[in-house]
Amino acid sequence: MTRNEFLSQFHHLRQTYSEPDFPLRKTGRPAAVLIPLIDYGDSLQLLLTERAHHLRHHPGQISFPGGAVDETDNSFFDAALREAQEEVGLPSNNVDVVGMLPKYRTISGYEIAPVVGFVNPDFTPIIDKNEVESAFEVPLSHVLDRKNHLVHTTHRDKKTFPIYFIPWKNRMIWGATAAMLRNLSHHIHP
Repeated sequence: MTRNEFLSQFHHLRQTYSEPDFPLRKTGRPAAVLIPLIDYGDSLQLLLTERAHHLRHHPGQISFPGGAVDETDNSFFDAALREAQEEVGLPSNNVDVVGMLPKYRTISGYEIAPVVGFVNPDFTPIIDKNEVESAFEVPLSHVLDRKNHLVHTTHRDKKTFPIYFIPWKNRMIWGATAAMLRNLSHHIHP
């Protein structure tokens, strides 16, 4: 998939579609992630991170660059770009933001705004080892292909919730990251 092919579908974003998320008893804590699509001209790659193994929450989990919205952030876009700069050294002027998917609520009480942006391939990640173990690329076509999506159900408060998994080589993309990629997949390939 190329940038133009992606944009032709993304601009027809259906705001009403969203994978089931977790109902929150109160307003969730605002957070933002960047879905960084590296544009190689003839293909798009998705940049993902592996969270540092020493972290208290979700160590080693595959995720997008992102985190909680700070008081200094003027928007979800600002928060996603700031976090990408902090975690993987991605300069905001190297990202062409094209939009945002519907917010996704997590079991940990966050309402995450997934910001989508194209990244110039002339970028070398500079990893913040306090937050990130590694960064790697996955073909966008792989994560958008729902044949690669595995679904497991779990129960909480007498309700059933899906948990999504997307295997890639020796890694497993799962949880909120996989659910947001599944949302993106439904928007690109309804």
